[in-house]
Amino acid sequence: MADLTPSQSSMDRRSSSWPLGLLTLILAPVAAAMLLYQLDPYDPAPVPIHEFSQQPMVVPKFNPRMLQGSEMIGVGKLLIPEDIAYHPDSHLIYTGCVDGWVKRITLNDSMVQNWAFTGGRPLGVALGRHGQLVVADAEKGLLEVSADGVVKMLTDEAEGLKFKLTNGVDVAVDGMIYFTDASYKYSLKECIWDILEGRPHGRLMSFDPSTKETRVLVRDLFFANGVVVSPDQNSVIVCESVMRRCLKYHIQGERKGSVDKFIDNLPGPPDNILYDGEGHYWIALPMGNSLAWDFALKYPWIRKLVAIMERYKVRPHIEKNGGVLAVDLEGKPTTYYYDPGLSEVSSGVKIGNYLYCGSVAKPYMIRLDLHQHVARATM
Repeated sequence: MADLTPSQSSMDRRSSSWPLGLLTLILAPVAAAMLLYQLDPYDPAPVPIHEFSQQPMVVPKFNPRMLQGSEMIGVGKLLIPEDIAYHPDSHLIYTGCVDGWVKRITLNDSMVQNWAFTGGRPLGVALGRHGQLVVADAEKGLLEVSADGVVKMLTDEAEGLKFKLTNGVDVAVDGMIYFTDASYKYSLKECIWDILEGRPHGRLMSFDPSTKETRVLVRDLFFANGVVVSPDQNSVIVCESVMRRCLKYHIQGERKGSVDKFIDNLPGPPDNILYDGEGHYWIALPMGNSLAWDFALKYPWIRKLVAIMERYKVRPHIEKNGGVLAVDLEGKPTTYYYDPGLSEVSSGVKIGNYLYCGSVAKPYMIRLDLHQHVARATM
């Protein structure tokens, strides 16, 4: 009968090949990933994190479960409603949606109406002095919509640079329009590359309707976002998303033309900022801060890895703890509404007894009754 027992030498050869095969299986994808990293031309820059405040933000009151009790407004009709403008006389809310429509929502019954079609992607919206609406359209530029819904382009470039991502807007009492171009390099569909690159391509600008002049007021902003004119008309607050702060640009007085810090060390990257007419600004935070994002800001190579994963649609999503932070006119936090299950909050403002929030991901607004769901003291 033949001996079926393998020889010692064949067993030795097989066992010695196992570690080699296993090592190949491990090292092959690692080597491929390293080669992919080296060949990828994307080159993120260091973010000036030395400018970040080292003092933790103290907020007197919180509601850390704002989804509990929130209502969904305009489900399926408000397709990614980015910003909010409220007309107190007509009781109408205006918002721009991803389908190119500026929509109107009646406050009493939450009915949604297609009002004006821009043909682009309307983001920031603000009421003008004569019944018109000013729109920052990411694709078209700065637009004006008349009271009867006629769309007119106001400006789409400054200093020879076309706007690539017209973003936030507000209108002063004298009619001057203040707005941002989040990036002169990347479009809205490419905005993740601007954020990961870590270079300041954003600008704060003004447009004078009487002279048609567009002026650049502040350059080199790290993803310039929401804009609001202070109620005393002396300054403009602008959100700088990557730097997790808001800056104050003085438009009147002895400090005209200068820039100060308004608030920094925010609990997330700010999107839009709105004034409620009652002494508070409301800053929308699409997501909360995280250790992972802190490391990404600190190390450009991590952001390059994230960019590669984004390109191949395998980037992990860390967006959670989105919400809205209310601050007083001096930039001191008062209340913070957020939820672990909430993300992509793009705008928020108190209207009557309710907090209304827009989104860059959801097909609806959310509304929270602030009397029923009160923010509580943390101590």
